[in-house]
Amino acid sequence: MPQTPAEQQVAARKSSVIMSTTPFPSLGPPPWPARLTRASLWVGAGGLLLILICGPAYRFGMVGVRAALLTLVAGLVILVAATLLTIIGLLVASARKVRIPRAAAVVGIIVGLAASGYLLSWIERAKSAPPIHEISTDLADPPAFVAVTALRTQSHAVNPPEYVPLVHGPGGTIIDVPQMQRLHYPDIQPLQLAAAPAAALEAAQRAALRLGWEIVAFVPAEGRLEATDTTAFFGFKDDVVVRVRASAGGARLDLRSKSRVGLSDVGTNAARARAFLKLVEGG
Repeated sequence: MPQTPAEQQVAARKSSVIMSTTPFPSLGPPPWPARLTRASLWVGAGGLLLILICGPAYRFGMVGVRAALLTLVAGLVILVAATLLTIIGLLVASARKVRIPRAAAVVGIIVGLAASGYLLSWIERAKSAPPIHEISTDLADPPAFVAVTALRTQSHAVNPPEYVPLVHGPGGTIIDVPQMQRLHYPDIQPLQLAAAPAAALEAAQRAALRLGWEIVAFVPAEGRLEATDTTAFFGFKDDVVVRVRASAGGARLDLRSKSRVGLSDVGTNAARARAFLKLVEGG
């Protein structure tokens, strides 16, 4: 049955009301908190990627040590900035009830804070470490490298194999290496063992293997062991020589550990010496 003109006007008004109240999605760009959060997550992922690849890139010879460290610093700066911007985007979006990928934002913030905190604490330790790159339990007569000298030459090690008591520091300063060691690592001393020199050298070999060192030379006749230790992330190679001599009541064990590159070892050689001496002393 055909509608009257009045009924047609009523139906048109109902249709207009329905169309005007239908929740069509916005066709415009998302609000800025959503854009900021998403962009910060992507930028933070890029910074984290730079941090993760700089070590392996140096380890496999793709970049030099300077480029690797600069990449690490750049990645850290990017990650810190991106994490802070993600926090801002999440807070503003929550206050304004703007839809954002909250789960991804929270995960990104946690990862960013954890990675940044770890690296910043490492940088603080590096700043507090003395600017030296070798440790010796005998500062008057440091054990000498023999077998690893050729390896250092082949790898174009910047630091010479000899024990150098005075080295050039930043700004033309002269660094007294023995004095620095006495000041910062007074606990690193020769180890006195109630064992024959041969047994002491064998104990040193067992400790070196437990620590994952690569044994380069084991010379019982000379009471000498030489090894190379490779750091986990960057793959820096540091060399170690252990010397065992007979002493009253047993044997005296001395150790020297030296980095191939870098002015400061960030305390790595001291930590290595402590771990080794503790293992040998514990049997």
